[in-house]
Amino acid sequence: MPKAFRKEFRTEGCTAHIRKRKSGKTHWNYEVRYRGHGYNISATANNLEEAKMKSLFKLKEAEKTGRKAPEKKPASKKLGEFADYIFETYYKRKVTAETYKNNLNRYRNHIEPVFGQTAIEKIMPADCQALIDGIEEQGKGKTADEVCSILSMIFRLAVKHSILVHDPMELVIHKQHETQHGKALTTEEEKILLEKSAGTPYQKMFAVALYTGMRPNEFETARVEGDFIVSVNSKRKSGKTEYKKIPIIAPLKPFLTEGELKFYGTNRLRERFKLILPEHKIYDLRTTFYTRCCEFGVSDAARSEFVGHSLGALGNAYTDLSDEFLLSEGESSTNGVLCPNLCLKTAKKPNDTRKNQ
Repeated sequence: MPKAFRKEFRTEGCTAHIRKRKSGKTHWNYEVRYRGHGYNISATANNLEEAKMKSLFKLKEAEKTGRKAPEKKPASKKLGEFADYIFETYYKRKVTAETYKNNLNRYRNHIEPVFGQTAIEKIMPADCQALIDGIEEQGKGKTADEVCSILSMIFRLAVKHSILVHDPMELVIHKQHETQHGKALTTEEEKILLEKSAGTPYQKMFAVALYTGMRPNEFETARVEGDFIVSVNSKRKSGKTEYKKIPIIAPLKPFLTEGELKFYGTNRLRERFKLILPEHKIYDLRTTFYTRCCEFGVSDAARSEFVGHSLGALGNAYTDLSDEFLLSEGESSTNGVLCPNLCLKTAKKPNDTRKNQ
């Protein structure tokens, strides 16, 4: 932009006013407005010349149709009404069903009771800051992160829909809480978990989680298919239902004599797990499986298939692992000896000269 920014635009015998406005943190947009002779013309664009062309087009259209009455100002919209619209028509199509359900619940529990009945343009940065600070003071750092993210989405889309000019969350100060990563069980803890749940249906559930690395929200879709356990991969955002296959390894087979998988609700499973291993969380079973895969030399491609990680756009497009390869990766790599805790590949000896699969 030139240093001397012209605030007027003359065309068709009319003088329109130009306003330069901040759009986000680093961008600007331009509004060209003409009011006179009964007209109320406004055109906005990120490029000044484009804004001028839009205003000229609107002026000529108004002259043709004779519609000179000023445009009515949109009715004030409550945040709750707009949020319901965003969740149903936009967010639902963007994320997985589980993510949608969880974040909708977070909105209902933490945001709607505070801002649901408030006109969205009346919500100030200080109001948002107070909400976030209040959640953090309760020691709920992860919840504060999630609420902050949901509010940012709602206000950002309100700006996109021309309901707001500025996003109040841009002035909110929030430091992301430090995430605590999972902790793998020791071999002794694995033994304790299975022994103390023996004689109950929980034992099979814990064994499946321990020897497959499934996420807790994937348990309900798991089923046995031949030599594999198949479940929906819950971390795919393409909109398509994708499945992952995990070999039924030797330590797991004794728990699957009936061939069926039935899981209690994850909350009940978490409660029973905490009674046995209070220093762990149920997601640590997935961490344990992934750790054992690394320790015993399972190939990266097979490990990613087992736990449902992406191989990247190129890898996903050109990789189609055979059942034989996946099964072999679940077996011993030296002399058919199985790891006593997880039937995954035994670490290769230094003098092993065989090629990697």
